[in-house]
Amino acid sequence: MDERDVRLLKAISDLGTGSPERLHEETDIPVSTIHYRLNNLRDEGIIENDLYDLNLQKLGMGVTVVLEVLADYSGSHESLSERLLAVEGVTEAYFTMSETDFVVVARLSDSDDVERLIRAFEDIEEVDRTNSTFVIRSLRDGQRPLESYSLESLVDMLAEE
Repeated sequence: MDERDVRLLKAISDLGTGSPERLHEETDIPVSTIHYRLNNLRDEGIIENDLYDLNLQKLGMGVTVVLEVLADYSGSHESLSERLLAVEGVTEAYFTMSETDFVVVARLSDSDDVERLIRAFEDIEEVDRTNSTFVIRSLRDGQRPLESYSLESLVDMLAEE
């Protein structure tokens, strides 16, 4: 990966699109080069899919809940992880090194859905308790992590000389 690839990835993150024409306008990289580089980034697994962002509020899934899951389990965390991820509405989950074993983010439709989610976690035998936080407003959704970096920082970190 070189500086042009990093510029493309940053532009995709900033614009929210992989449109070669829009990326050309943003980066001045020729459209044919953009196609070639995007294909290479897909082949390398750096770009995993084509994303269509949704307005979850307009869709009817505007409730975001962040849960800390404290659990008592023996052995590996993978088995419990699979059951946490199987709960409908879970969009992100992290295994952590703290008093909290897992942090889970769920996107839901309403308070009844929140109650269903909490009940589903309580029904998992190894879950001792959860701490739930209702998100009032999302200030930055981490679906595009490159947004939080300047292009210069990304080039310094990621581009091979």
